[in-house]
Amino acid sequence: MTCAGGTESAPRCPPATVTRERRTTLLTDDGVPIEARYEPSPTPGAEPSGTLALVLGHGFTGSLERPALRRVASAFRQRTAVITFSFRGHGRSGGRSTVGDREVLDLAAAVAWARRLGHRRVATVGFSMGGSVVIRQAALYGTGHGENEEIRPMQDVHHGGRTGRSQRRTAPAPGDAPDTASGPALDAVPGPAPGDAPDASNTASDTAPGGPPPGPAPGPAPGRAPDAVIAVSAPARWYYRGTAPMRRVHWAVTRPAGRLVSRYGLRTRIDPRGWGVDPLPPVAAAPLIAPTPLLIVHGDRDPYFPLDHPRMLASAADPSSTELWIEPGFGHAETAASPALLTRIADWAAAHT
Repeated sequence: MTCAGGTESAPRCPPATVTRERRTTLLTDDGVPIEARYEPSPTPGAEPSGTLALVLGHGFTGSLERPALRRVASAFRQRTAVITFSFRGHGRSGGRSTVGDREVLDLAAAVAWARRLGHRRVATVGFSMGGSVVIRQAALYGTGHGENEEIRPMQDVHHGGRTGRSQRRTAPAPGDAPDTASGPALDAVPGPAPGDAPDASNTASDTAPGGPPPGPAPGPAPGRAPDAVIAVSAPARWYYRGTAPMRRVHWAVTRPAGRLVSRYGLRTRIDPRGWGVDPLPPVAAAPLIAPTPLLIVHGDRDPYFPLDHPRMLASAADPSSTELWIEPGFGHAETAASPALLTRIADWAAAHT
């Protein structure tokens, strides 16, 4: 389909210049439809070519229309253009959530849309699960990884491979709770635990019709790489379940009953097939982002991920292009972000693109 038909596929749509609010359906490289919304800069007469676009990635169970994301978008919209979208399996987007793995394709489609709308400066801002996605997407689509063996060609992803590698499970850090059943972090879906019954909560209607289009060549992807990355309340590693909220998330993702609750109670459709191989974890992706600027924001009252997560990310990343903000009194993700913090994040993005 083409832009004229209302569905946008990144390789096919010509550049455009838009100065009004717009909604559309994007098509990812693996064929999943993603609902998206564009809100232009509030500056009268401002052209997209001279304006920063912030592309927002919500947390697990969020969506384009959820009040928390709309509040964040409204705060950013006071200063610059904003793109919001629903990750696969969330809201009105198609597909099923892989809780941080193939969501990099959703973000790449949104970044490409910002470029087609005329924006030369694009920063990605992710919250919680979305925070892990913006880190991983910048590493996979950027120029910093070179020939690093941790990066698998992106065309493998479009044929069922993981986004990045590992050929092994991510080892838990000291102090993590034991992994007694195969289960994810907020952004990992290793699949049903042994002995679980087949999951009937996800149907074939969740998947876009037809096979995925051919994938792009491996390596840097012009137009899909961000100019700056902001990760808010992001995890550093997979399989973390050291807090009560994360143990509840594991239950919601790995158990059939949890997936039913997620689908009908939280409007989030989770892929029950899980991961055969771990995707590239955020802490391994962080050093591959440079020279793209990276901002890591975390609260000292985050009930999901303690402070060792942002510190691990900052330690792994290139210090010449990375900043770490530990925010006193801040809780978790878009729900807890204050207007003052959002203003500082927008100003940082404008100064680093």
